[in-house]
Amino acid sequence: MNRDNNFQPGPGNLLEDLNVTQTVRRWVESFVIGMNLCPFAGRELLQERIRFAVTRASTEADLLVALETELELLVNDPAVETTLLIHPGVLQDFNGYNQFLDYADGLLLQMGLEGVCQVASFHPDYQFDGADTDAVENYTNRSPYPLLHLLREASLDRVLADYPDPEEIPQRNIEHMKKLGKSRLRAILQACYYSAEK
Repeated sequence: MNRDNNFQPGPGNLLEDLNVTQTVRRWVESFVIGMNLCPFAGRELLQERIRFAVTRASTEADLLVALETELELLVNDPAVETTLLIHPGVLQDFNGYNQFLDYADGLLLQMGLEGVCQVASFHPDYQFDGADTDAVENYTNRSPYPLLHLLREASLDRVLADYPDPEEIPQRNIEHMKKLGKSRLRAILQACYYSAEK
């Protein structure tokens, strides 16, 4: 996939941040909502309750600071239902990203937010444990940029309580990925990339 790798961490560049945000928003609209991978994302996007936060972190330590800030905001601001913390400048390698998730869980524990918030994982090279690198099921968690999805557990429990057979969502998503096929999925993801010149 031809990814937009022009993002440079460092002092804020509003145009670059806007491009990244627009790309991820298109992914949410066309991929996550368009394919109904997440049954409640559409309502939250429509109500503008999804926060798209781009961090210019270039180290894991910087990313942990950004994650802590976003978790505090999520807990304290009822207008934000969920946050996508997008970090294009760090953890491009999936193995490093996957290991970082342990630090994210540790931060939740340190902040006393275990059972209050959770961090879901999405990455351009996402690979489920035991799956081949290019297995179609990986596309359920593949995003245009590395990102951490911050959720309120109470909200998640409330929505899933009213959703039929929520435990079957992952398998339904995988079956949908298989029907579309890797070529179509790659094309949909590629179409999400936003260019200010368009």
